[in-house]
Amino acid sequence: DKPHYKGDFAIFTLEESLVDHRWFRGGWYDGRTMLWKDILRAEPLKDTAAAGSLNASLYVPFRLEKGATKTVHLLMAWHVPHSDQRHGIPPAEIQPVCDPATGCCSSAYTAQFYEPWYSGVYAGIEQITSYWHDRYSTLRVESEKFSQTFFSSDLPPEVLEAVSANLSILKSPTVLRQKDGSMWAFEGCFDSGSGCCHGSCTHVWNYAQAVPHLFPRLERSLRETEYLRSQDGTGHQNFRSALPIQEVDHGWHAAADGQLGGIMKVYREWRISGDTEWLRRLWPQVKQSYAYCSSTWDPMGKGILEEPHHNTYDIEFWGPDGMCTSIYLGATMAMIRMSEALGGDKEAYAGLLEKGREYMEKELFNGEYFIQQVRWKGLKTPSPEEQLAETWNINYSPEAMEVMRREGPKYQYGNGCLSDGVIGAWFDAVCGLPGILDREKVQSHLESVHRYNLRTDLSDHTNPQRPGFGMGIDGGLLLCSWPGGDEPALPFVYSNEVWTGIEYQVASHLMMHGEVESGLEIVREVRRRYDGSVRNPFNEYECGHWYARAMSSYALLQGLTGLFYDAVDRTLYINSQIGDDFGCFLSTATGYGVAGLRKGEPFLEVVSGTIGVDRFVNRTGTSGED
Repeated sequence: DKPHYKGDFAIFTLEESLVDHRWFRGGWYDGRTMLWKDILRAEPLKDTAAAGSLNASLYVPFRLEKGATKTVHLLMAWHVPHSDQRHGIPPAEIQPVCDPATGCCSSAYTAQFYEPWYSGVYAGIEQITSYWHDRYSTLRVESEKFSQTFFSSDLPPEVLEAVSANLSILKSPTVLRQKDGSMWAFEGCFDSGSGCCHGSCTHVWNYAQAVPHLFPRLERSLRETEYLRSQDGTGHQNFRSALPIQEVDHGWHAAADGQLGGIMKVYREWRISGDTEWLRRLWPQVKQSYAYCSSTWDPMGKGILEEPHHNTYDIEFWGPDGMCTSIYLGATMAMIRMSEALGGDKEAYAGLLEKGREYMEKELFNGEYFIQQVRWKGLKTPSPEEQLAETWNINYSPEAMEVMRREGPKYQYGNGCLSDGVIGAWFDAVCGLPGILDREKVQSHLESVHRYNLRTDLSDHTNPQRPGFGMGIDGGLLLCSWPGGDEPALPFVYSNEVWTGIEYQVASHLMMHGEVESGLEIVREVRRRYDGSVRNPFNEYECGHWYARAMSSYALLQGLTGLFYDAVDRTLYINSQIGDDFGCFLSTATGYGVAGLRKGEPFLEVVSGTIGVDRFVNRTGTSGED
């Protein structure tokens, strides 16, 4: 009745080998003692019975001349077709009905749980080992080709390390691929190796830029889940998808940054894939999603997010803020562009975009950076004081109520300098959208973040939250600071922490604005924290190990080079911040290679697959915007 316990594991080599399926049986160290004596005798195996022992040995006999070397490749494979993983949906209804003869449970029962992709491709361990044996050499060559191409990039070593090390997330338990080929993911992993924070969380995976370029079909499957399975008829989108992927409950708030960011990502996936029919298929749900966002958080049609809106900090921002409003503007621009391509009406979107841009630049920019206007009165949503029973994660004790009456709702940032405070402009760039906000104001915000939030030594920094991300002599970029000394009594949770996913986001955005050294300073502080002496350089953690947000590091490639391939227009864009003579790794939906400038002239060398380019657009030395 536990089919997830059933599985097979194989160890084998490409060499001629012998197997002792059963060690000497006994107590204490009998087995290992006799094993070593067998090895020293170098005699042919005598007992190869295949049952009766949990221990076995694999022998590869060969002779070496003095000074010679030999490599023996040890291959491992497994086949565990079922699991007990089920998230975001009620407990399984069908009870196990198992065949005593085979030990197998009905497919109706096992299908209620996650089943890995390979279980639908390979019938058993024999098929997997056969594939692994036959394809090992080819797969190794292809892997080395990818690695060599990537590391041939003429980029700073700290950038290459930040990007490549975080690709380990894709091979961690954070990422799953279910039987039908669709991708699904946690945010990270617990110490035990199991996933934490389920559901391909939209506002966390907003930051991750590796999958859409390296495995764009998998990234598109995330969009398909969001719009076709996790969204209801009103446009409400559950920001955590179910596993196995299916329709979900909608009695939970939506996430403004995640749902609006998803609209921008639909645009990105369209430009990366060039598949307009894919866009057309999702378009009704995308329009529905945007309408929900606009009517829920901008009911007055001001072009800003004014009503309380849930976000990646696990709280609601009350009143318009630079972070989420900039994403709203980006989503609105994406709606305009997609409407133009599909022959839809774009006028309503254009009107909102202009109003929102004007408000953000005039009302939310304080001369240095973009802020939040905390607003909790005069909204459609009742104030926190009027809906205490609805605040699922915000405890308004009597003393907290006193703070609220004095300052407003808990967990805001107000006049703070938020590292994510203009993230929508970064999303614009990585999604292939034109800039919306005044470029000088965006740059001023980024420079302020670098000036006020970057610490090269955190010894004097007080962090009552989760200091393990960065502490003591570590350096890092704080999520927020209050240069004017007007920090709220209870600012948003996590505000004193350092998150690598946000650090890389800011660093790459600074680079896009020509502030290469400032961006590299941030990257170096992250790599110093994750240098292997205290923290694993291949495991940047946040709410869990191998945390998905850290794949914002992939945007560093675009930050330094401006490389972006548009498959719709078959155009390769370049906007170098590192001179006119460089090559950089480029991955597209159909192939990968090296692209860049040679003595100022664009070039592309395809290493694997094909990349159809009809036009190069070299924006180097310009603002880089359409």
